[in-house]
Amino acid sequence: MTDVTIIAIDGPAGSGKSSVSQQAARALGYGYLDTGAAYRALAWHVLDQGADTADEAAVLAAASDFHYAISLDPDHYWVRVGDVDVTDAIREPRISDAVSGVARVPAVRAQVGDLFRALAAASDRPGVIIEGRDITTVVAPDAPVRILLTAAPETRAARRAAELTDHDAAVVARALHKRDMSDSAVVDFLTAAPGVEVVDSTDLDFAQTIDAVLGVVHDKLEAAHGR
Repeated sequence: MTDVTIIAIDGPAGSGKSSVSQQAARALGYGYLDTGAAYRALAWHVLDQGADTADEAAVLAAASDFHYAISLDPDHYWVRVGDVDVTDAIREPRISDAVSGVARVPAVRAQVGDLFRALAAASDRPGVIIEGRDITTVVAPDAPVRILLTAAPETRAARRAAELTDHDAAVVARALHKRDMSDSAVVDFLTAAPGVEVVDSTDLDFAQTIDAVLGVVHDKLEAAHGR
């Protein structure tokens, strides 16, 4: 892609890819790009205009006037649409419920894919960890390190329920399954493509998962540099 080293990480909801990627970026001195935030921000933008993300025409119209910015600094994370800071707003339940309507539109995925590549290329850091759904196969298929971070469905649901202390575990599990099914109709993020390393964190804690990811990164980069 560029002189910036790209680490591509995919994974399903609740796999821990965001928190693990962010911490791994800190350890490496790399930038961190949360691609899911762009889809959430666009969903916010659609709703802010009084439209519905189930309306593809409305989504495309909003995407044509989508002034998006995100920090790649893992220690200072923010997301903006125009002059509005939407860092917290895009995590609201109404956005979670609406985001699949945005993510399923092929033209939107192509548009934000170009955006992700441009953001990574413009980084002033030696590398960027890009995490999301189709990063290893579409956004950065030529990245020297490509990882699928996964875990058993019940483990992912339990972790997400622990994060959302005011939510019932069964409700969280159903929501995760629903999102996986909806998003998997657009992109396969549950199966590793050729050349993609799988890190299964089902039996790993957070620190062990980070170590496993960093181990893959170091091994792949050493191999790429012929060491």
